Amino acid sequence: MGYETHAQTSAAPSLLILTSAVDRKKITTNDVVDITASSDEDSDICDLDSVASSVDSTAEEMFMDGLDPVLDRPSSDLYPPEEDCGSDDSLQQRKRPRLSFTSSTADRDGRESENNVSAISTERWHSSDEADVKPPHINFKPAQEPGPQILLNRCSSPLQFFLLFFPKTTLQTIVGHTNDYGAKRQKRNGKGWENIYLNDLKSYIALVIYMSMFKCSSLTDYWSVSQHFSLSFPAKVMSYQKFLSISKALHLSDSREDEKNRVRRGTSAFERLGKIQPLYQVVREACKTFFHPFQRITIVERMVTSQPRTGLKRCLKNESPNMGYKLFALTDCTSGYTWDFFIYEGKSCSSQSEGLSYESVMALVDENMLGSGYKLFVDKFYTSATLFSDLLCKKVWACGPVWANRAGFPKTTVNRLSRTAPRGTMRWIRTDKLLFVEWKDLQQVQMCSTFHKAYEGDTMQRKVKGDAQPTHVEVPVPAVVLDYKKTMEAVDLSNCITGHYRALHKPKKWYQCVFYHFLDITVENAFIMQELMAKRKNMKPLTRKAFLEVLILELTEIGPQDPALVFSARSSSVVPAFHKPKHITPDNICGRKCRLCNQTTPVMCVTCDALLCFQPERDCFNDWHEKQGF
Repeated sequence: MGYETHAQTSAAPSLLILTSAVDRKKITTNDVVDITASSDEDSDICDLDSVASSVDSTAEEMFMDGLDPVLDRPSSDLYPPEEDCGSDDSLQQRKRPRLSFTSSTADRDGRESENNVSAISTERWHSSDEADVKPPHINFKPAQEPGPQILLNRCSSPLQFFLLFFPKTTLQTIVGHTNDYGAKRQKRNGKGWENIYLNDLKSYIALVIYMSMFKCSSLTDYWSVSQHFSLSFPAKVMSYQKFLSISKALHLSDSREDEKNRVRRGTSAFERLGKIQPLYQVVREACKTFFHPFQRITIVERMVTSQPRTGLKRCLKNESPNMGYKLFALTDCTSGYTWDFFIYEGKSCSSQSEGLSYESVMALVDENMLGSGYKLFVDKFYTSATLFSDLLCKKVWACGPVWANRAGFPKTTVNRLSRTAPRGTMRWIRTDKLLFVEWKDLQQVQMCSTFHKAYEGDTMQRKVKGDAQPTHVEVPVPAVVLDYKKTMEAVDLSNCITGHYRALHKPKKWYQCVFYHFLDITVENAFIMQELMAKRKNMKPLTRKAFLEVLILELTEIGPQDPALVFSARSSSVVPAFHKPKHITPDNICGRKCRLCNQTTPVMCVTCDALLCFQPERDCFNDWHEKQGF
């Protein structure tokens, strides 16, 4: 779920876009602007050193362009660049300058001579008809059973799933910090501050989600009083002025601690992420606590979009909705669940010995918490011989496309794939436990894997030029290409859904931008948890739209005006809002057998597709749902 906003006033709140594939436009030195701030006064400017503070080197420019400063160096092409002829191959979506391996990169810390992973110039590339060794059997031993890590009866409503990641104690803490900051801010303006309470913050979050579902051209349109062109819901929840004041004063940290941290700027004790640290840790820990990934996982880059004046790096020219502040996230490929993530703080906060791509993966892939036997799918930014070899030591298998000029890629040209080779031609070479594959589609594709066999007889349908018109033919495809394509298409689909609901207003404070991104992660993970738990109970899960609608109503405590909200005379419990009874016959005489008592009933639950009695003397509807954990 991605939330983005579009500025109507300077105080309008923003929801952030969550992206899985970052737009890889070429960024020059003039395109990247270092925006600095002087104070955190009424202009709401963030700390200069909050995250990466400047772009003052070739290394930073390379990173903003999707390259690893340690592993990649711009140089002349091994092959002249080819035009993209409309291939739908997702492996080629990252378009970067051609790279070459240089001795200065390989010799850093003696890595090449130590591992000898790239000293294979005497080897030769093999054809698809040459047999490859069978890959080792992968013994999958997760630290916990994959899936939701909660009891079946713990959560039944969207709000309960949401509160797993945003607990009431955390929301109450944000309320306190917002009141302190709001009072301080209003005092500078000579005005008073009206304290907000927990229900106000929950209603504010509900309206943020509501605005992501119902688009208006400006913030004031949500409170329009037009007879024909108005939305009634926002005005029922809170006034425009109150919404505006909360969006301006929203604060995640203690103002007194912020002042102490500001004094420490320039020292090793300074916390760059101090203004988001409390919520940052809560959301990260919750994501890892309540879910355990399935076997296939991936690392994705996400951009937090905003327009604040800040010390964070961002691209201003050639701006696209995918440009902003970078986060790295470990995502479950099966469900799209975000299991862990961290915010990139700049080159000064990361080691330069192995490269950002290597360190990002190793920081997120915690074998002690995950277990062994996981399959990691990554893109070109991360793939390297050093990373894949070290992941094997953790008993984590990996595959992904790789730059042909990246350090560790085989340098031999003996029997290498020709530029003019027909579509479907492949070459492979194995060094130690690493398999490198070259395959000709519309363009040449290079892959690296630690758990695939070079070729297993798979084919893929491709369109080729014929005498009269294009025809579809089956061409050979390496197993690693086919497996990677299927896996990452599912991940890309989940990330497209993530960016479906977007609101329209941008904040001026960088930490507010991050707050809305945390809200992104929370709502999306809560929806995925609801889906998986419903399937575990053999029930029909809520659609995304229905989930958001119920969550909004529960946050505002308005509640749906629906016959499903009935009290059971025996249990004094309320049927959850998303379990609705429906008559299947026009009278109470005809019907079908009740699932609980086997007597005739004209009522069924539209969510569970279960026929249940719903009468004062025979309330099987409530009794059956209670037994199912509701």
